[in-house]
Amino acid sequence: MSAGIVKASNSKEVFERQARICQAFAHPARLQILDLLGSGEQGVSTLQESLGISKTRISQHLTILKSSGVLATRRNGKQVLCSLAIPEVKQACELIRKVLEAHIAQSQRLIE
Repeated sequence: MSAGIVKASNSKEVFERQARICQAFAHPARLQILDLLGSGEQGVSTLQESLGISKTRISQHLTILKSSGVLATRRNGKQVLCSLAIPEVKQACELIRKVLEAHIAQSQRLIE
């Protein structure tokens, strides 16, 4: 296989993975979970308490994040601990937030 074909197929795979990750990010609670995990590993019960949502909802959100490949979990006795499987997700989310904050600030200046 030529280098051009390999590169094109790798690029397609990257875009497909990016789409899955972006879909996983498409909920405010999941973005909050990622933000909390940016500070380090946390237990599911801690995440649930921080977000003020039910066990069922936190479980659904964590399943989506895990299936997209951005969340890792491990057991410590009865406790399930979560962390970022891709540490760069923290920087990506921060960058998007900074862009949005700048856009909102600019929009508010235009209104005033």
